[in-house]
Order: sequence, then C-alpha cells, then structure tokens
Amino acid sequence: MKQAEAESMVLPGAGGMTPQGVELRHLRYFVAVADAGTFTQAAERMFIAQPTLSQQIRRLEEMVGTPLLQRRREGVRLTDAGTVLLEESRTVLSLVDHGVSRTRQAAGVGRPRLRFVVPPYLPETLAVEAASRMRATAAAADVDVAWLETTLDTEFSPIRQHRADAGLGWLTGADDIVPDGLEVMSLGEFEPEVWLPATHPAALRGMIGLSELARMDVIHGPRRASAAIYDAWLTVMRADDPRFDFTDPPFRHFRPMTLAFAATASRPTAVLTGPQHCTGIWPGPAEPDPAASPAGMVRARLDGSPLTATAGLVWSGDLPRELQQVIFDTADSILF
Repeated sequence: MKQAEAESMVLPGAGGMTPQGVELRHLRYFVAVADAGTFTQAAERMFIAQPTLSQQIRRLEEMVGTPLLQRRREGVRLTDAGTVLLEESRTVLSLVDHGVSRTRQAAGVGRPRLRFVVPPYLPETLAVEAASRMRATAAAADVDVAWLETTLDTEFSPIRQHRADAGLGWLTGADDIVPDGLEVMSLGEFEPEVWLPATHPAALRGMIGLSELARMDVIHGPRRASAAIYDAWLTVMRADDPRFDFTDPPFRHFRPMTLAFAATASRPTAVLTGPQHCTGIWPGPAEPDPAASPAGMVRARLDGSPLTATAGLVWSGDLPRELQQVIFDTADSILF
C-alpha cells in the first residue's frame, strides 16, 4: 500500500468513516494479541497489565462496531472482520514506523534500520553464522539491525506483510521460487541427523539407507514446526513405502527424553532431526549420546542425502538499495 492510499484508508465502521477515537496504540495492542494468540502473552510482550489490554481491545471493538476476536479457552481466534483489520493494521503501523525512521534520517538523528527475522529452531551453525555476518556487514554500512525471533512460513508472511524487511529461512519451492514481491539468495542445502538404537545394524556403520529407515518407526516433527519440510520429506519416504508415516515426538523441546523413548521402544525406532548440517559436511563420526538413555542412541547420516532443505536469505523487493546491498554482502560472506 502506498503512502497516499494509507492516508485515505478508513477502518471498518459506520458509513465508511474511521471510528472516532481509534489510535495507533489500539492497533498495536490488537496486532500483539493476534500474533501472541493469548491476552496473557500479548500483555507480557507489550509490558501492559492484562486487564488493561483486554479493556483496550473491547474499546476497539466498540469503536469499530463489530467483534474482532473470538475468545476461547485455548486462546483467541480472529473473526472475519478481525482478519481484515489485522492486515490493514499491520500495513498502517509499518508505514508509520517507516515514516518515522525516514524522518529521523532526514533530520540527521537516525540511521537506516533493517528488521531481520531469525526463526527459532534453525541449526545453530547457520543462525550464528548468518547473524554475525549480518551484524558486521550492517555495522560497516552504518545500518542498524532490529532482530526479530519469529517463525517464517512458506509464504514468508512477516516480510510480505511488511512486519519485517528480511529473514533467514528454508526455501521449499521448486528452483527456490518465492512469492511475488520477494527476493532470495540461496545459502546451500542442509540435511538432517538420524539417531538410531545402538543395537541397530546400521549404527555400526554410522549410515543408513532410505529404504532401511522407511521400515522403522521414525519420530520427526511435529508437522506444525515446519510444515513444508515435513511434507516434502514425507513425500520422499512414501515414494519408498506408500504406507510410511512419521511419528510425532513425545517431547518436542527435550531431545534426550525423546531419544530415551526411542531407545526403549518395542519396535526399531529412529529419531530424525530437522535440517542440521550443510550437505557434504559432517561434524564427525557417529557417537553415543550419554544423555539419551542407558540403552543409548547413536547418531548416523542418511546414505546419499535424500532429505535436504535449502537455506536462504529472503527480503522485500522494495527495500531501499542500501539495505538490499547489506543483504547481498551478507550472503556473499557466509561460508558453508
């Protein structure tokens, strides 16, 4: 949305006019609740008391003239009107923030700022390398970086909706295609680790074939953590065994406990991680994980690297040239 369009934009309300009393803080509070999914988490992020936040959202609904959120025990859900207002609110807030930044730069009291997304659960080597290179490159170009730790879906929604300028994520489309309006630079392919029971024949080799793995119970996921990669890898596995399906991990955030469950399972069970290592670069020989269980699990790799994901830097194509140059230089300096 262009500046002129933003100035003429009206919020839903009687007669097509902007409801009297709506302020930017109301929109910021509404976006925070929609992103967090609960009033409690949104209040913590906004450093505001939960009752006050709830009161402000109710006030916004009164001014707009329709419910925006469905309040449920497990959290909030947007109504149809709320979905529309969320998109418009993000656009307005992004334009305001960008305008303030440009104003400060024009007055000589501010530097260009790049809002960069680093999703959780990326391989540490990839995240650290990209973030450190980005920080050094931006500093050399006299650019500030605002770090955003949030998820990036297959559509790179935070960037497309102008809540972020760029990010580091997984490319899942053919030929690294991204949605219109975005640009991308590939950083290489990454492959997962496979953890096997120490008694499994493949554990001694430190390598297992795809067909052999497909005959085991394989703990991987859950799907919501990275749906595109999950579905792509499931397709590869089912090409070998049409009946194959992944098993959700019993403990998403506690790998040693998941490994312990796999080691003591009644059937041969493996644990497949998300993308971990750059394809062709392995961290070392297979070795037992002392924290897994008395039975032990051994790290191995997949023969032929049939499961991979491409890492890439993605950014909005309408970024100022100086910010795009920071991203180019960062991608060129990353070594894998």
